[in-house]
Amino acid sequence: MICPHCQKNLLRKERPNNTCSHCRRTYALDPKTNSLGLSDLRVRRIVDKVTEGGGIAVTSDQLWYALSRRHLKKGTFAPGCAGTSLFAGLIVGVFGIVTGNLYVALVSGALLLVSAGFALARAAGAGRGFPVMSRAEFRSEVLAPWRKVYGGLPPRVVDDAPPVPSQARIRTPSGVEPGAVLLCPDRSITAFLNADGLPARYGIALAEDLDAVRPLPTRGPVIVLHDADAQGELLVRRVRANLGQRTVIDAGLPLRTVRGLAHAVPYRDKEGKPDRETMALLTELGEFTEAELKWLGKGWRFPLVGMPPARLLAAVTRVAEQVTLSVDPERRRAASVGFMTWPGSGAQNHAGER
Repeated sequence: MICPHCQKNLLRKERPNNTCSHCRRTYALDPKTNSLGLSDLRVRRIVDKVTEGGGIAVTSDQLWYALSRRHLKKGTFAPGCAGTSLFAGLIVGVFGIVTGNLYVALVSGALLLVSAGFALARAAGAGRGFPVMSRAEFRSEVLAPWRKVYGGLPPRVVDDAPPVPSQARIRTPSGVEPGAVLLCPDRSITAFLNADGLPARYGIALAEDLDAVRPLPTRGPVIVLHDADAQGELLVRRVRANLGQRTVIDAGLPLRTVRGLAHAVPYRDKEGKPDRETMALLTELGEFTEAELKWLGKGWRFPLVGMPPARLLAAVTRVAEQVTLSVDPERRRAASVGFMTWPGSGAQNHAGER
């Protein structure tokens, strides 16, 4: 690996205890000792990419997903076993032919069958989509050593660890009565939007559940932002059922649209498969194809943290702009005289603001 400090190419024996033998400085991550194969330089490259060169802030969970994408595509089922079994089977087979030993030939055949089984299972998608490192493990195995070496998270990466519930249920811009509410169950995304200033810019309160929405001093619309998964598809309907006549806006992610994106990478949680009741409700809606229901039933999902942060921020900004124009007379008047088109105003690309 390349030393992140002196740029020397280091052999394994030249970097004992995560210390470069040339410059004697310590680094945080060795690709040989973490399941994502991360180095300090790779983390810095990905951070620069997802933050648009430092133009926006992202959360640690968004960074986790960006660093996991490559492994989510490959799958975790018996990595390397097919090739190993094939190689061993061929070697044993050659030995059996040379010696004329029938028992050795049978062992070779068995190894080749095992190799074929592994290959077929992987081709069918076994193990694909399961993270090799969970969000919790990412904190302890990547972020903790990074903090120890560098004194904090990478630049423009904010911590989205759960704060005290009584302080975290609602985040409202200081001194502003919210004109709308954005409900998102993923605390990482609410932390992301808050870090990039969207609530303060548009007078929107952030809430992570329905209980946080009800006591807010506003009758403005509720924007719902959710993962493209079984629970996410039902969330908007549950919000509408609980809030009566209040306007509820589904801001996505839309399952069918995201599934059609070539570069979108889904994942699944071994503990997160929807139960029968959830699948029955989805089936009753009559809005999903059999293939989509089967996909959702296996626990597949496109999470909000997996969407490119700048694109997500721009999409939510467009919704917030439209909502606040509809509920705020002052903003409507400003827009009518062209104020929103001035340089530095709300019509610009908010993906680069902070």
